[in-house]
Amino acid sequence: MKLLSYFLAIASLLTLPVAGVAQDVAPDVLIRNASNDVLEIVRKDKDIQSGNLTKAIELVEVKVLPHFNFMRMTQLAVGKDWRQATPEQQQTLANEFRTLLVRTYSKALSEYRNQVITFKPFVLKPEDKEVRVRTEVSQASGGKPIGIDYYLEKSTNAWKVYDIEIAGVSLVTNYRESFGNEIRSNGIDGLIKSLQAKNKANEGVAAKK
Repeated sequence: MKLLSYFLAIASLLTLPVAGVAQDVAPDVLIRNASNDVLEIVRKDKDIQSGNLTKAIELVEVKVLPHFNFMRMTQLAVGKDWRQATPEQQQTLANEFRTLLVRTYSKALSEYRNQVITFKPFVLKPEDKEVRVRTEVSQASGGKPIGIDYYLEKSTNAWKVYDIEIAGVSLVTNYRESFGNEIRSNGIDGLIKSLQAKNKANEGVAAKK
């Protein structure tokens, strides 16, 4: 799975509106409504396009993070080993995984230019608590479109994203093998230390921008 595909996915998630939007708005509408405005901002922001990671991270913090369930994302990424972790370890893992995704994919904003997002037909049933919003990203270069699906769950006050699937491959599943290998070698604390080390390294890179 190419990193650019995940870059596109996270950039696409910037279409999610900021906190405070009415919670009864359908999940596909939440994604669709803000897409044009946000992508226009990204295209015009020369700092982000030139690779200003600090500014990109600030934008991701505001536009993306309020709409993620990072605890569930982390649980899915860790898989069966999640039960080994104490509540404190689970919270630390979720915090570090959140930071990893933010710092890794903030650079997506500098990659985003003239891609076009197409939304597939979507029907929300009154009883639905979990849904999939299917989209397709067309490349300006004319390359093969990339299918990107967003999995959301209805929380007490809003729809939250808990996974992204790109060309049939889940984002959280993509991390599961490496997380499992680390846990088998060094335990839950070993995975925490590994994530902390990666985040520290990424922070150093961002500070140089």
